[in-house]
Amino acid sequence: MGLISEFKDFLNEYKVIGLAVAFIIGAAATDLVKSLVNNIIMPLIAPLMPAGDWQTSAVTLGPFKLLLGAFLASLINFVIIAFAVFMIAKMVLKEEKVAKK
Repeated sequence: MGLISEFKDFLNEYKVIGLAVAFIIGAAATDLVKSLVNNIIMPLIAPLMPAGDWQTSAVTLGPFKLLLGAFLASLINFVIIAFAVFMIAKMVLKEEKVAKK
């Protein structure tokens, strides 16, 4: 039973279960944000893009073809997810400061 007890202590000490849950929720949230950007935000931006279709929108500079639409969608995904993580971290750190006093 010593090994099982040590394993439980390891899971509790390093909060592995909480980390696993956060990882799964993060993956689901990423899919949700990606859908929001691809299906709601980008169609609103599409008329402003060259060629009108954000998925194939590109700018050609000599021999180079820059796919602006796909990059812009990824950038918006990143900004939304980064902001959500920032807000969550801000709330968690605020609670830790209150708990320490």
